[in-house]
Amino acid sequence: EVQTVESGGGLVQAGGSLRLSCAASGFTFGDYAIGWFRQAPGKEREGVSCISASDGSTYYADSAKGRFTISSDYAKSTVYLQMNSLRPEDTAIYYCAANLMRRSCPTWGFLSYEYDYWGQGTQVTVSS
Repeated sequence: EVQTVESGGGLVQAGGSLRLSCAASGFTFGDYAIGWFRQAPGKEREGVSCISASDGSTYYADSAKGRFTISSDYAKSTVYLQMNSLRPEDTAIYYCAANLMRRSCPTWGFLSYEYDYWGQGTQVTVSS
């Protein structure tokens, strides 16, 4: 079964940190770039970060730059998102997905239609 499973979310105070995990199974993890997305209540899903399978290069949305770090452990087929200096506006459900069209993260942004194998998400709540 092809799936990604996110974990690591929770409730944290503003300024705190969380590390999210995305465990992949059922597909060749190293064949695809992996992206993190988030969706807040009443808002559209937005891309947060991406890591390339080709060379490990990373890409961040402006909202994540300087605060979030994406990394991968191919031996564990897992991608991580370290989130520091969290803000109330980071509150959302966070999802990971595989970019089935690319091994390298596009630098022009996130196109949701390129991604599949979405997980169930993990809730991140940042209190002020």
